[in-house]
Amino acid sequence: MFSAIARVFRTPDLRRKIGFTLAIIAIYRLGAHVPTPFVNFPNVQSCLDQSGTAQGLLSLVNLFSGGALLQLSIFALGVMPYITATIIVQLLRVVIPHFETLYKEGQAGQAKLTQYTRYLTIALALLQSTTLVTVARSGQLIPVAGVPECEQLVTSEAWYAQLLMIITMTAGTGLIMWFAELVTERGVGNGMSILIFTSIAATFPAALWSIAVARGFEVFLLVLAVGIVVVALVVFVEQSQRRIPVQYAKRMVGRRTYGGTNTYIPIKVNMAGVVPVIFASSLLYIPALIAQFNQNPDADGNVPGWVAWIQQYFTTGDHPLYMAVYFLLIIGFTYFYVAITFNPVDVADNMKKYGGFIPGIRAGRPTAEYLDYVLTRITAPGSIYLGLIALLPLLALATVGANQNFPFGGASILIIVGVGLETVKQIDAQLQQRHYEGLLR
Repeated sequence: MFSAIARVFRTPDLRRKIGFTLAIIAIYRLGAHVPTPFVNFPNVQSCLDQSGTAQGLLSLVNLFSGGALLQLSIFALGVMPYITATIIVQLLRVVIPHFETLYKEGQAGQAKLTQYTRYLTIALALLQSTTLVTVARSGQLIPVAGVPECEQLVTSEAWYAQLLMIITMTAGTGLIMWFAELVTERGVGNGMSILIFTSIAATFPAALWSIAVARGFEVFLLVLAVGIVVVALVVFVEQSQRRIPVQYAKRMVGRRTYGGTNTYIPIKVNMAGVVPVIFASSLLYIPALIAQFNQNPDADGNVPGWVAWIQQYFTTGDHPLYMAVYFLLIIGFTYFYVAITFNPVDVADNMKKYGGFIPGIRAGRPTAEYLDYVLTRITAPGSIYLGLIALLPLLALATVGANQNFPFGGASILIIVGVGLETVKQIDAQLQQRHYEGLLR
């Protein structure tokens, strides 16, 4: 293993790519701690020290920004606008035929879809930065009772100050998007995935240390042991796949013979990735968001009954009803997203076009039905696995007093493991181009 790592750094091209990637990561993490103009940074830090962390969707966005959101830094929005724009463009392929046509055009069409994603990212960044500045001005970003600093996060109420804050955060999102594309072109791996990996990994030490301080060193060691087991299980499931054998018939073109090869269609157990967890978290945050803006008490000083019910069951995340709804939403969104991203009819048509068939299954419609049957069966354990992994932070919140950014569960562990495996594979592939042995064995 150490000799393989040494070969990586002895290869000039790979060494240069890894160095460039690390430099971009360092700049990205530095920007996460540079405050936006007109932000009272001492008040923000004082409020954060007394509040803990955010709840619901805000905690997810803060996790993906590496803690920059609640610090109101120039990179406060992080990669979330780009992730949201990418998911929206993927979903629009089902609704808008033009988008599906562009996707099938190959590199030129997908370049145009990428351009649409960039425009949508900037639009979402404008919307989200406006919302963030408004919430920060109202004192509801980090609400802590009896702490006046939490209501004085912004030093100026002037319109130009708010405009400058919005422009700065939007420009920060555009800069992050440019960093990600630079890493993709000149670095190692997918740039946006590596920046997400960096943001989440940056929160691990603080999350683990908070558990050690709150519950003692014995609980910390127990959590660490459970985390190692969870990482091993996630690696096992993420690498698991059902391989459907495919054979291609021989055909003569002139004097040459083509086809006659055997291959397979890999169907992963977790084809949806982390998207269903993000969908479910976002949807569950909507009731809490609506209740937050309807807390006007009546004559007796009581909030409306439905607001109190939402605050009791759908705010903290440690209630069994919240966990059950969260689990069921993840299962539903897993099937929904897999149905959008993998079309058995298109796969069957492409196989038929090039003379491919599954042994024992007729080409065309029977192949599509068989693929749909296999996909439905393989998605069932995959959706349950996603639901259980997503519940780990909530169970940790209820048992060991951890916050919802508990590192060994939910979206964080799925992204950390997925990006880590993909990056190692890309380094291994580049190493094998220059040596007989790669990084992996």
